Amino acid sequence: MINNLRLKLIGATMLSLIVVLSIVVGVIAYATYRGITDDADVILTLLADNGGSFPEKDETPPDGSPMGPGGDDGNVTRRQNDILESPELEYETRYFTVTYNTRAGDLVSVNTGMIAAVDSTQAVEYAEAALSKSKTKGFLDDYRYLVYESETETTIVFLDCARNLSTFKTVVTASLGISVTGLVMVLILLIFLSGRIVKPFWENYEKQRRFITDAGHDLKTPLTVIGADAEVLEMDIGENEWVSDIKNQVSRLTDMTNSLIMLSRMEEPEPQYQMIDFPLSDIVEEVLEEYRSLAKTHEKNLSGSIQPMISLNGDEKAIRRLLSVLLDNAMKYSDEHGSITLTLEQQRGSVKLTVFNTCPYMPKESLPHLFDRFYRADESRNSQTGGYGLGLSIAAAIVTAHKGKISASTADEKSLLITVTLPS
Repeated sequence: MINNLRLKLIGATMLSLIVVLSIVVGVIAYATYRGITDDADVILTLLADNGGSFPEKDETPPDGSPMGPGGDDGNVTRRQNDILESPELEYETRYFTVTYNTRAGDLVSVNTGMIAAVDSTQAVEYAEAALSKSKTKGFLDDYRYLVYESETETTIVFLDCARNLSTFKTVVTASLGISVTGLVMVLILLIFLSGRIVKPFWENYEKQRRFITDAGHDLKTPLTVIGADAEVLEMDIGENEWVSDIKNQVSRLTDMTNSLIMLSRMEEPEPQYQMIDFPLSDIVEEVLEEYRSLAKTHEKNLSGSIQPMISLNGDEKAIRRLLSVLLDNAMKYSDEHGSITLTLEQQRGSVKLTVFNTCPYMPKESLPHLFDRFYRADESRNSQTGGYGLGLSIAAAIVTAHKGKISASTADEKSLLITVTLPS
């Protein structure tokens, strides 16, 4: 249990860290990429507005703004203004243009004078690919393009963004690398520190378990003496309701003590189980037959559906105890003339065991607590059933020791279905 708590602590911390780092890296990547595209669009718009070349330094765009008529709204950011006002912009920008006749669709001109990596044939191929996309701007390989149409001509301007995209990829790769390295380092620290964090809980849990075991053994002796004295007293004075009551209560306390000791032993870090292959179908059939007479005595309908030839690797004695606990729980808490059904079937890679019983009332909010120690869904039935609220806790401990899963459900709050899944 403590180890599961430790694993959950590590898992929750790592999941939270992964989510946070994913958001941070995503925001960085998006902001960097958006900055590259925005800066490229500013330069492309300036080139498109001036016929595929940079304007003279003293030249003012037609509408008086750096973006010109090809811009989205004529507004630019301070960074974009800095780009446009840079004296090196014209010399460090690599671009090419392709112009078509708007009406006829004929090729008018190709300008590759400002780029060495693309010739005229490749420029036309890029232009045709851009026009086929039905978008006015986008990326083709490492080139950002802008389609600008006038009354007579359609110009496609391509800007070489290879250097910026390479920087973007480097930033993203570095961010991911740093994030993964940080996650590994945090995981190592968590594995080391989580042991110290849960150590007080582990010590308290061990003290509690040891107390239950020691107290259980210490209680056995006085309970045995009281039971023996009650037997002697009964022989001396004959049968008496007070002596009978003493014997009954001693029996109840003995059963509860034994159950607590068993549960404490099952929850040891390495419980002593003899794992062997045994015929599970035959064991289930045997236990079911043992309860048929009890069900008939209490006027309850007990039925079973057991798939034959199912084997299981586990502790046969513990599995018998599991079956007895589940059937005993169903017998105790089913309603008068109620129905109890046990099923066993083979699934892919597992064995599924279910015990269904009708009951007067089973609130859904009680389901998560049914496997807690001393928990009862209906406290008023304690004296009637004689239960201690330990049976399903023992069942859960047995299933956990066999690396299985156990759960409870109700469809109408008037029935209970216990489902056990064990690896086959």
